[in-house]
Amino acid sequence: MFMGEYHHTIDDKGRLTIPAKIRYELGANFVVTRGLDNCLFIYPSSEWSKVIDKYKELPNTKDARKFMRFFLSGATVSDFDKQGRVNIASPLINYASLEKDCVIIGVNDHLEVWSKTNWDNFILENEDDLSDIADKLFSSDFYA
Repeated sequence: MFMGEYHHTIDDKGRLTIPAKIRYELGANFVVTRGLDNCLFIYPSSEWSKVIDKYKELPNTKDARKFMRFFLSGATVSDFDKQGRVNIASPLINYASLEKDCVIIGVNDHLEVWSKTNWDNFILENEDDLSDIADKLFSSDFYA
């Protein structure tokens, strides 16, 4: 399970260092793709296979086709260089507005990569609603 928040920088060549303790969980090969909310998703190969299996079950509707095009067209199989960096393709960098400062967060079965600005804005825009969201998603005994 991925969790935590890590602050790193992406260099001019699109290389982003992934924290050492996450690299092991991610494995030698993984998939980087467009995520939701203008961030990137990084899936270990085993989790990516589960995602693809779920997509295969989707009906052949216009919305499903649109989403699959968006999600899969940006997907790339990646690995680490000797310094533990992943090379992010320029269309993905542009999509997520990645500049120098990035935030990598663990979200259970995948990682998300955010520009620091977008992450800070997400937190500011949502922090007041999180208690209400938790109440809607979980029973009151969830936190006991």
